[in-house]
Amino acid sequence: MSIKGKAYIAGAYEHPTRLAPDKSTPQLHAECAKGALEDAGLTKDDIDGYFCAGDAPGFGALSMADYMGLKLRHMDSTETGGSSYIVHVGHAAEAIAAGKCSVALITLAGRPRSEPFRRGGGVAAPEADFEGPYGGQTSNLYGMCATRHMHEFSTTSEQLAWIKVAASHHAQYNPHAMLQEVVTVEDVVNSPIISTPLHRLDCCVISDGGGALIVTSPEVARSLKRPLVKVIGAGEAPKGPNGGDLDLTYSATVWSGPAAFAEAGVTPGDIKYASIYDSFTITVLMQLEDLGFCRKGEGGRFVADGNLISGVGKLPFNTDGGGLCNNHPTNRGGITKVIEAVRQLRGEAHPKVQVANCDLALATGIGGALGTRHGAGTVILERE
Repeated sequence: MSIKGKAYIAGAYEHPTRLAPDKSTPQLHAECAKGALEDAGLTKDDIDGYFCAGDAPGFGALSMADYMGLKLRHMDSTETGGSSYIVHVGHAAEAIAAGKCSVALITLAGRPRSEPFRRGGGVAAPEADFEGPYGGQTSNLYGMCATRHMHEFSTTSEQLAWIKVAASHHAQYNPHAMLQEVVTVEDVVNSPIISTPLHRLDCCVISDGGGALIVTSPEVARSLKRPLVKVIGAGEAPKGPNGGDLDLTYSATVWSGPAAFAEAGVTPGDIKYASIYDSFTITVLMQLEDLGFCRKGEGGRFVADGNLISGVGKLPFNTDGGGLCNNHPTNRGGITKVIEAVRQLRGEAHPKVQVANCDLALATGIGGALGTRHGAGTVILERE
């Protein structure tokens, strides 16, 4: 069953806070839900489907449905890390197309700045005993991918730096962005090394906050006084070490992207705007290649000289500043990628970064760790 045209994103909301010591995580979820409902012109009583991931506290969907007073016909708590919320858009469209619900709420919220991340607790993942003793950390695992990409394709730190430069050019117009100062390639490569070859400015920010989306049936969407943003394609895929046979130069987006393009019936060349998950600059580079915006190994040349900057380059990306400059709530930036894509399609992005005649947008994300096991989600959206 294809989801093409079977669901619309009717509401989108990004929480303005980046530091929330006075709010609980459930409260942030509820505030994001309220904001998305108000954006759509709906109430919580209209919601009959709810989607969340591991950032939802307690028993996830069960706890949050009770907390927010939701009466539901359908729940989904698929967990693929930061890409969960992009995957949820596809799953919500599937559920709506199948008649399981007609108004789906997706929420993300977290407080990693106010409440430091605590390891441990719960049942250990099956790989923990094998990988834990070697001390793999997030930055190390992404640094390995960058190192391998440089070895295979002669990618340079200066080329990666252009991704941060582009994000900073956009973030200067976002009053909520954590980093609003425009940076240069030299600023990036001269910032301290975090995990070779990644510098501090190659890494995303960490923020409190969250966001929410409302996905509806076509009938509900057309009854609302909001611009129509249609879901026309979705794809998802996992990638793991496969017993040690692991190629670090590509991500699971190499599968999720083509699936979304095929369902949508469009090509990378048709896309006017792209929201690309940017936990690190290397994450963006590899996804651009895996999505087909350029050939494998040519990502460095593709991003150089400002090709990702709105109004300047071939493919405007992350016009809110993205995870590299704006926010990355609870270490999961996927939902913000969809939110900014919706803004672009509605013509509601900041005038300085709004893409002209933006009628087709893509949002894609990576959840987990790029250097080991991770999930990818890709959605393609169209303005009707």
